[in-house]
Amino acid sequence: MTNYFDDIVKNLAQAVTYDSSQAEAKEGMPFGEGVAKCLDFYLSLADFMGFKTKNYDNYVGEVVWGEGKDFAVLAHIDVVPAGSGWTHDPFGGEIDEENGKIWGRGTMDDKGPAMIALYAMHALKEEGFRPRRTIKLILGCNEETGWACIDHYNKVAKMPEEGISPDADFPVIYAEKGIIHARFAFDAQGATFTGLKGGNRPNMVCDYCQAESALNEDKLTKLNLEYCDGKVISRGKSAHGSTPDKGINAIPAMLRYLGLNHIEDALFGQYMGLNGLRDETGPLTFSPNLIEQADGKIYVTCDIRYPATFERAQIISILDRQGVPYEIVHDQAPLYNDKNSPLIQTLLGVYNEVTGAQAQPIAIGGGTYARALKCGAAFGPEEAGEESTIHQANEYITFDKIKKCFEIYKLALKRLCG
Repeated sequence: MTNYFDDIVKNLAQAVTYDSSQAEAKEGMPFGEGVAKCLDFYLSLADFMGFKTKNYDNYVGEVVWGEGKDFAVLAHIDVVPAGSGWTHDPFGGEIDEENGKIWGRGTMDDKGPAMIALYAMHALKEEGFRPRRTIKLILGCNEETGWACIDHYNKVAKMPEEGISPDADFPVIYAEKGIIHARFAFDAQGATFTGLKGGNRPNMVCDYCQAESALNEDKLTKLNLEYCDGKVISRGKSAHGSTPDKGINAIPAMLRYLGLNHIEDALFGQYMGLNGLRDETGPLTFSPNLIEQADGKIYVTCDIRYPATFERAQIISILDRQGVPYEIVHDQAPLYNDKNSPLIQTLLGVYNEVTGAQAQPIAIGGGTYARALKCGAAFGPEEAGEESTIHQANEYITFDKIKKCFEIYKLALKRLCG
């Protein structure tokens, strides 16, 4: 690892400096200039290492090594917006030697794991390892905002059937909940406020919400809100949409201030009729993350993660009975693998061997590229008990995490492709 650690740190810090959150499309850059530049950086680095590379129209990139049946490592280099509350530059790529960290958006999700996987391939290549499969490190550019990158890849290339996505949790993910982003339309005719809006992305817990409204000092104090230039301001803490309990949503306090308690209860109390659903993969989560007032209505986009053994139709049936108009703006079917399948057991064995743990496969609410494969599993980088900063302010990756992931991904590729 001593031959590669410094290079991983240096190049990951550089990769963080590209703001690769989705921006306005430009010619030849469907997701904006920042994403395209970041992809070029990764592919140029892989070229320098001697790998074959391919840029599929700045939708997705590919690093190819070996011969035989394809094996995918599906990662992404796009990120969610920085959001608020940072004390470090989100795109500064700050290397903190004293605390053993790299600060910045994407360090854990997913630029860091992508960089580590690339160096794991490089290290194996330099050691003379000859894979008996074609390893394809696929670098997506639209994972956070719609998966158009994967759709494009499937049109211009052939997706491997088996692989991993280093974009979730260890020890290994055998199941991922289904995902629905639903935009509900509540009636707001006769409202005494205007300009209600908040949130950054459907899959980020809303950390800021505002509305133009009359001042009610008692409510303002009770709800711990701010008032400035005729606007009520509610602040929260962002988190990944799949783990809303790790954040503080700014929307409910605003709804209470505006007297919209019925909307608050429907969304944050009843989950639009979905509260209480669960199975072995965990409970359904429901996170209202975007809110906007327009055309006499209040539109709220909610991130719904439903248990992996449930059918989409079951969820839709419940939503239909609530009497609130809505549209589905994004959805993904659940992923469910046999815990005893060769892929899951091999990855589990690698993790336990490297760490000395006796862990078992787990299920998550996050949605990863593993769903794009016939046989795929998410594999790291987070671990139970760690502080998660994914989709939050002050995201970081530790030096120890880099070293551990490098060893794990290197051994996994060796076992699965050797």
